[in-house]
Amino acid sequence: MKRILSQSEGLAHHPGDFHWLEKNIPCQAACPASTDIPGYLAAISRGDYAEAYRINLRDNVFPAVLGRVCSRPCEPPCRHGWEGLGAPVAICSSKRAAADFTNQTDPVVLPPVFPTTGRRVAIVGAGVAGLAAARDLALWGHAVTVYEKHARSGGMMIQGIPHFRLPRAVIEKEIRQVEAQGVRIVTGTEVGPSLPLSRLLADHDAVIVAAGTLKPTRPPIPGGALQGVEHGLQFLFDVNEGARATIGRRVVIIGGGFTAIDCARTARRLGARHAGVYYRRSAREMYIMAEELDEMAEEGIPLVTHVNPIEIIGQDGRATAVRFVRTRVEGGSDKNAQKIVPIEGSEFEVPADNVILATGQSADRSWMDVALQDAASTPRLFAAGDFVNGPSTLIEAIGHARRCARSVDEFVMGESRLHDAVVIETGRDQERTRKMDHIPLQHPAVAWVSRRSLHREVEKGFSPAQAAKESKRCYLCHYKYEINMDLCIYCDQCIQVKPREKCIVKVMRKRGPTPTDTGEPGPYDHRLNNDHQFEYVINQEECIRCDACLRVCPTHCIDVQKVSLKTLPSKQVGTGSTV
Repeated sequence: MKRILSQSEGLAHHPGDFHWLEKNIPCQAACPASTDIPGYLAAISRGDYAEAYRINLRDNVFPAVLGRVCSRPCEPPCRHGWEGLGAPVAICSSKRAAADFTNQTDPVVLPPVFPTTGRRVAIVGAGVAGLAAARDLALWGHAVTVYEKHARSGGMMIQGIPHFRLPRAVIEKEIRQVEAQGVRIVTGTEVGPSLPLSRLLADHDAVIVAAGTLKPTRPPIPGGALQGVEHGLQFLFDVNEGARATIGRRVVIIGGGFTAIDCARTARRLGARHAGVYYRRSAREMYIMAEELDEMAEEGIPLVTHVNPIEIIGQDGRATAVRFVRTRVEGGSDKNAQKIVPIEGSEFEVPADNVILATGQSADRSWMDVALQDAASTPRLFAAGDFVNGPSTLIEAIGHARRCARSVDEFVMGESRLHDAVVIETGRDQERTRKMDHIPLQHPAVAWVSRRSLHREVEKGFSPAQAAKESKRCYLCHYKYEINMDLCIYCDQCIQVKPREKCIVKVMRKRGPTPTDTGEPGPYDHRLNNDHQFEYVINQEECIRCDACLRVCPTHCIDVQKVSLKTLPSKQVGTGSTV
């Protein structure tokens, strides 16, 4: 029998096997850190929260943090959200449940991948990117020191995200786990004039710059220098660090991303009677999640779209109002091609005691030696996360940092010691039923609006019962069902019990080559020992892994394989050993 995958069991690295993973596990393909989402959802459904947490810890470094504030790129592609199948699985909230209900109280330490190498790596910046890269490099045997200019490590996790979205105890615990892997974090030490980057390069085998994007971007609005006008990044930093506890009664926030929403919700908690968000495009083009809009509405925060500030009006040197003009967007759905066009005669004013510009930020390179500002042309100097890519999400920064760490490892060791492999196992250790398809999407509890404060967490997460239900909604896309036509007797019993119209289909028998090195599956030559002109095919996109076909097949001709993506030592992959 010719199979869809290159082999029936073991470690594989054929392009076609990676193609199958990318096509059939859309949540994992969409995750910048390639988190084994079906694996940890299956662990939760078994009640094994500790294993679910370790899977996330291995793949994305900060499970409890991301379970609260991840941008959730994995959820829109989830198969459960496809047309006619309901809502996507609440993957992010399930990740939080794994952290909330694991019985592990001490730091979770992963086993080292390689023994000590004697190589030394310095990292500038103790945000998620710097710490993610540091954790991996420590696992691979390197001595890693992270330098952070602020008094506390955590970067935007503590500087930019409010307490009511992300409790500091959660951050501190997962940073301690990074340290427990052997990473040394030096806070209150600014790389620059007193500790030049050139000295770090001289003293280490490699240096990673992961200093984030802490330079505020201020648009050239007339009146922008008035008192009461500030950037959202500095505003959140001051509040989060306890240096700011008051604000005016009327606050205007300009912007359309997470920072804008966090500033508005924070301003309300500081006592602002009116804290409105003003954005130049539509609500659907805001770089936030739908839940953020719901929370804004719950907390009485108005959102005004298709408006652009043209002047900040002041009196006696202090801001008193913002003059806006209404806009229309031209140029289609691509933001890069869009043009914001002001509508003539539509100007209006909004009174303001404080104006917060949530208008983005960029990397500050002023502290770097001029000759070293281009990492690409400097041996031993690497850059990771937002510092090189610009403002992004936590999970994007983590994913990029982990890829950067692999480049550093290859550089300092002079060889590629790690290899991505497709792990293929026969059989299954998890079962689904048709009934699981009808479990409704679970919603985490939230705090009453009247009880919300600056430090009280709003979202409470799943209960254990909710976590169990939600995880069972997963279609377990990492299982591949395939009919062995050499054993099939064409009894049609699988066709009669199939729960979805197109999960098992009859197709004309094809003859031709097996998949080529391009990774694209070609037609297969089954060479059947009968006169039938068709064959049965399980449509992976429609299959719900309910096992109905397995239970009725009299010849047991349906094979099941579990397919996973793993990063392993290259020597282990080269042996072709099974797992």
